[in-house]
Amino acid sequence: MTKDTNDLKIVVLCGGMGSERQISLLSGDNIFNALKRAGTNVLLHDLKPDALEILDDKAIDVFFLALHGRFGEDGQLQRILEQKNRVFTGSGSKASQLAFDKVAAKKIFAETGLSLARQVVLNGSVSASELAEQLKQLSHKVVIKPVCEGSSVGIEIHSDPQTAAEAAIRCRRQFGNCMVEQFIAGREMTVGLLEGTALPVLEIRPKKKFYDYQAKYEDDATEYLFDTVSDAAVVQRLQQDAQKAFVALGCRHLGRVDFILADDGTPYVLELNTLPGFTSHSLLPMAAKKAGIPAEELCKRIVAAAWSNKHF
Repeated sequence: MTKDTNDLKIVVLCGGMGSERQISLLSGDNIFNALKRAGTNVLLHDLKPDALEILDDKAIDVFFLALHGRFGEDGQLQRILEQKNRVFTGSGSKASQLAFDKVAAKKIFAETGLSLARQVVLNGSVSASELAEQLKQLSHKVVIKPVCEGSSVGIEIHSDPQTAAEAAIRCRRQFGNCMVEQFIAGREMTVGLLEGTALPVLEIRPKKKFYDYQAKYEDDATEYLFDTVSDAAVVQRLQQDAQKAFVALGCRHLGRVDFILADDGTPYVLELNTLPGFTSHSLLPMAAKKAGIPAEELCKRIVAAAWSNKHF
C-alpha cells in the first residue's frame, strides 16, 4: 500500500562530527519543527558516527539528512544508508562525494562547459617560494580554500603571492588538500534547486568584505535580495547553469549552486551544496519562500521525493 507523507515515520538526522556541527543542529531543529507543523510523524536525532543503531530501525520510513560537512555531506553516511537499503533525502553517495570534493566537482563542471575560476591545487609537498611563483601566474588576487570543507571554513583571500602561498600551506596542513583559485570580482549569487527545478536567483550582500562563516550564520547585517539582476538572459543563464551542475554530478531532491556573477555578466560556478542549510540565515528556504513554497511544504516535498524514488 502506498503511504501518504503524513503516514510516514520520519527521522531528521543532524549534528555529526564536522566543523559544521552547530549549523547542522540548527538546520535539524528547523526541519523538525517545519515537519511537525506540517502534521507529519517526525523525530529529531543527533547522529554520531560511533552510534548508528538508529539506521537499523525498520519502523523508520525516511531519514531526512540535515548534516553538513564531513560524515554527512561527503557521501560516507549516504553509502551506509544505501548498503542498508534505507530511504533518505538528498543526493546519493556518489554525487555527494563528488560535490564535496571541490576539485573533482570542478573537473566535471569544466567538462559540462560551465564557467570556472582558474586554480592551483596543493596535494603534495611544495615550498612557499615555489608556490608563490605559481600564484603570480594565476591572478593578482586569490582565494584559498580547503578542497573538502563547507560553510566558508578555512577560506582566506590574499593579494600578496608570498602571503597567499604561506596561507595555502597552512590550509593544507590543517584541512588536507587545498586549492587556490583566481579571485573573480563580482556579485555573490546563489540558485537553490528543488527536485531539479531552479528556484529564484538570490543575491547575497555581506557588510563584510567576504561572505565568511560569521556573515553566513551570525551577522544580521548581511542582505539577501531577490530580483536584483535586471537582465532576464543573465537570470536564465544562472538558473540553467545551476541545473546543469546539478545534473552533471547526478544530484537529486535538493541542492544549491553558488556563483560569482562577474561584471561582464558571466556566472562563475563556485560549488554545489548537496545538503543546503535550513537555519534562519539559510538560502534554499528563502528562495523556496520567494517561489511561494513555505518551509512546511518544502520539507514535505523533499520527503515525498525521497519516498517516491526508493528502489526497493
